Amino acid sequence: MKSRTSIALAAGCAAGLGVVSLSHAASAEQQEQCPNTEILGNPLVYFPYPPGLIPPDLCSEVRRVQREGDVIFKEALAEWRALPSPVLNGQPPVLEGVGYQAVALLGKLENYDRSMSVGKDVACSFCHMPYVGFTGPIPSIDLGPVAMPGSMHFRWGKRKPQSYTYSPYFPRLQYNKVLKAFFGGNFWDSRSTGYKLGSPDAEQAQHPPVDPDEHGFPDTACIAYRLSHAEYRPLFELVWGDGSLDIKWPPDTEATCSTPEGAAVFNGSRNTLHQHMTGSSWGTPPSDEIAMPVALKSDDRAKANNVFDHWGQALNAFEASANVSAFSSKFDAFLAGTYTLTADEQAGYDLFRGKGNCNSCHLDARGTALKSDQTDTSSAPGGAPLFTCFGSANEGLPRNPVIPFYYETKPDAFNYTPNPAGFGFKDLGVGLFLRSLSGNNPNTDWISYAPSVDGQMQVSSARNAAMTPPACPNFQRAFFHNGYVKSLKELVHFYNTRDVFAYPVQSGHCPPRTIEKVTCWPEPEVKNNIDMTTGNLGLTDHEEDLIVIFLGTLTDGFTTPYPDADKYAGNCLPPTALSPPPPPVSAAPFPLDLTPPPL
Repeated sequence: MKSRTSIALAAGCAAGLGVVSLSHAASAEQQEQCPNTEILGNPLVYFPYPPGLIPPDLCSEVRRVQREGDVIFKEALAEWRALPSPVLNGQPPVLEGVGYQAVALLGKLENYDRSMSVGKDVACSFCHMPYVGFTGPIPSIDLGPVAMPGSMHFRWGKRKPQSYTYSPYFPRLQYNKVLKAFFGGNFWDSRSTGYKLGSPDAEQAQHPPVDPDEHGFPDTACIAYRLSHAEYRPLFELVWGDGSLDIKWPPDTEATCSTPEGAAVFNGSRNTLHQHMTGSSWGTPPSDEIAMPVALKSDDRAKANNVFDHWGQALNAFEASANVSAFSSKFDAFLAGTYTLTADEQAGYDLFRGKGNCNSCHLDARGTALKSDQTDTSSAPGGAPLFTCFGSANEGLPRNPVIPFYYETKPDAFNYTPNPAGFGFKDLGVGLFLRSLSGNNPNTDWISYAPSVDGQMQVSSARNAAMTPPACPNFQRAFFHNGYVKSLKELVHFYNTRDVFAYPVQSGHCPPRTIEKVTCWPEPEVKNNIDMTTGNLGLTDHEEDLIVIFLGTLTDGFTTPYPDADKYAGNCLPPTALSPPPPPVSAAPFPLDLTPPPL
């Protein structure tokens, strides 16, 4: 393994920042934010982006999120050490008394552990922090590129991080032949199906570690390897059994797990999206492409696979706990009869399940009265509603041209090209997954349905959509899979007027005397299978505001403090900053046939 170029070589230069830095093309302003000048221009740093695309405060914001995650990680270590020792009792054996807490604490430690990435710099929490409902925590990224950079800097993902909250409640992915629709799964494209572990949420946790644009490990066994060296290894073995991490590791394992997925030494990228965009067939990959670079014997590989499954199950336990899915909002208190909605909240709720038609997808477990003369006579919900239908829909979102993924058309230092198609890439959502072009479809019966779901993305829970750090009500957030919408007001206005102000243009090119996202909505990225139950709702401006007010009642932390909501340590953006930046020069204009613009 000595011939392998390890990302860790640069990681040591950056004082705990991994290789987060900018190339020689970085501006002076960006270099001020990234003072580690000794690695500016380092060939391991990938920077194919035009000026103005990457936020100038990126490096300082990455450090901030890392520090916040480290604080929570240390607190979780203290919680574990204070936990009474569970006792295994009964058949089947159960960790009596504090078993729930032990598994959830293990998941919490995994979630905030930066060593679970190729550069030991990106924890799961990096893209999912509690003070924004466990989604993206960097305001300047929400305002601009939306997706988050991974451990191999600067490879960026292609979508906005989805929220963890209430994700454990999504069922296994199934196709309803009567309704002709898919329900369940995790991720925007539902590619985490739950087919193996029975839990889409547990399987969701298994994808980022080996995603070349996220944690970047080249082998699932790297999770077991890093866990075997973790400070909380005894807790893992308490939960999953003594000896569960006793694996005979080859001497080059650290070098292998410090080299990112997609490196030429691993025969290039093995992810199917890359195969699709370079013209490869999307069937079963050749055996040399699925070989695992950590050379384990079969019994040790079986152990490592079990550890990887347990990794996901522990994270699922954490996300199902009150640490994440708390059911502590005003609306929950309203259902319990301990809170009365204000006049505006009640009016917004009436619009939410009436004229606004929000309740058709974001179900409150009650009826929907679509006409003004209808009265909702349905009974109160029998349980806490999740404000999702678990389905998927194509809402007709325009393409967001400032997602860095579109510019990743050149190979990096490891000869990996994240997006050979550039602007030719079209995000087909569930249709992409069913063709095994974004994750692998485990059910051949579903392949034929792909054209009918092209463009569809999962209907997320509306819970915590309005969550911001307690001291920062104007915290910048982004919404939908591509983050094109930058506020709940814009979101409701989009649903209300998408078809009223529709123009056959790309973002950044609305006609004169129109305002994008106000009186102009650019054309959909995917034009088929669009949900036509919204787009022309006839809501007034005030009625839009009332729905936004109601959405605020779904924010956890009202009945009890939301765990770790106070950990935000950054600056609050003033309201004047909450407007989207202009498209980068190199992205304006680009042809309507979506060929790549010149870089």
